[in-house]
Amino acid sequence: MAWIYLFIAGIFEIGWPLGFKLSTQSNNRFWGLTLAIISMALSGLFLWLAQKEIPIGTAYAIWTGIGAAGTFLIGIFIFKDSSDFLRILSFFLIVAGIIGLKLTS
Repeated sequence: MAWIYLFIAGIFEIGWPLGFKLSTQSNNRFWGLTLAIISMALSGLFLWLAQKEIPIGTAYAIWTGIGAAGTFLIGIFIFKDSSDFLRILSFFLIVAGIIGLKLTS
């Protein structure tokens, strides 16, 4: 169950930068900031639950990796961020690191 909690924490980790971005691009900052605050709280809660069984270094690296990779993809697909070769390669290196940590745990 700890790995499921960690995955959920990583998904919520994507929510807070998304909320901040949305709050800067709309007339109503309330909903973006609300998304960010709720995502931060839930991300922290699920990371805490996951760390009851998963080592802190592994959990933290995977948590931030999921957040970074997910936010990167949202940036490309929703906000039209650059998708040049080196950025995509770096994304795959993050994903490879996440997979490697999971497989060796």
